[in-house]
Amino acid sequence: MRKIKLGIIGLGNIGAQHYRNVLDGKCPEIDVTAVCDTNPDRLEWVRNTYAEYQPHGKDIPFPEMFSDASEMIKSGVCEAVIIAVPHYDHPRYAIEAFKHGLHVMCEKPAGVYTLQVREMIAEADKHPELKFGMMFNQRTNCVYRKMKEILDSGELGEIRRSNWIITNWYRPQAYYNSSAWRATWAGEGGGVLLNQCPHNLDLWQWLCGMPTKVYAKIGFGKWHDIEVDDEASVIVEYPNGATGSFITSTADFPGTNRLEIVCDQGSLICEDNVVTMHKLDTSESAFTKVNKSPYQAPGLTTVSVETDNKNEQHPAVLNAFAAAILRDEPLVADGREGINALLISNAMHLSAWTGREVELPFDEDLFKSLLDERIKTSKKKENTIYIFSEFNKTHKRIL
Repeated sequence: MRKIKLGIIGLGNIGAQHYRNVLDGKCPEIDVTAVCDTNPDRLEWVRNTYAEYQPHGKDIPFPEMFSDASEMIKSGVCEAVIIAVPHYDHPRYAIEAFKHGLHVMCEKPAGVYTLQVREMIAEADKHPELKFGMMFNQRTNCVYRKMKEILDSGELGEIRRSNWIITNWYRPQAYYNSSAWRATWAGEGGGVLLNQCPHNLDLWQWLCGMPTKVYAKIGFGKWHDIEVDDEASVIVEYPNGATGSFITSTADFPGTNRLEIVCDQGSLICEDNVVTMHKLDTSESAFTKVNKSPYQAPGLTTVSVETDNKNEQHPAVLNAFAAAILRDEPLVADGREGINALLISNAMHLSAWTGREVELPFDEDLFKSLLDERIKTSKKKENTIYIFSEFNKTHKRIL
């Protein structure tokens, strides 16, 4: 059986998880043939991790090691790469990989600002023979897949309103102190909206479509000693006049994760990994036109929606990536779709920075200039503690 020769750029928490998933046999059509990290400790981790599997007699190739991503991309050792480095470098390495004939899987977010992501997409479009995927693993979650199936079927009619309270992203100050680049404009490019919420913003637009207007109130270092956002309350409007709200924070504990989508003939509520559907006997728009009683409401049926209980996450995205390369099967998320969540988060930041409602499409050059102003005054944290946590294994060192 032919296997895809995959290179991993970046061996932090998520890059290490991808390597472990392949070693654990969760991605049977993939071999990791190259790894890259600027930190020698992470390459040593690969050596030690690989050694754990050898006594079991598994036929696993030992990956060639690199400290320079460009060198790995040009080496010919791999035919595809997954990019798992800090956010600013996602488009940079994707563009370089495309130019050298490699398939690309990019971790979220697609980038920090839309202008650089548009460059990445433009380069991808020059190479239609190459597959370009985005690691939106939450699209594999059965509850969101089922919600999309119901909404796309038209069973509940047109969407009127969506509300997502996603505040179970609690992070203490120690999290932000765990790396010098984290939670800085120069190093990370954003906070909760760019780090924790890209999956939620992607799912929101995947289910409800893209908004046309965004108004945001954002707290920058409101609850933590950081430069970037740790709280946001946002109102959006959609082309059909529907509205939506998005509330997030890294300071609430235990926090809430509740998504509610109200439609003309019912609603969907997702909370605690359970989807509840309220189905009206008659659409509200039709009922209200003929009803004569001032306090009457449409008939209602409430059910807990059955799903297939599958939530395969990162391995499923990589398996689809391999299948796309080998057999032209569909990706979980095309890399070009990565710009949608970023458009929303950039619009949120721009609204907060300017104090006004932002219409999409917005002035992307203005966003970049305001981001650059923050980058100029961004301060790298000193005496931070690097924490690598992978499958409950933790290592610490002073940077």
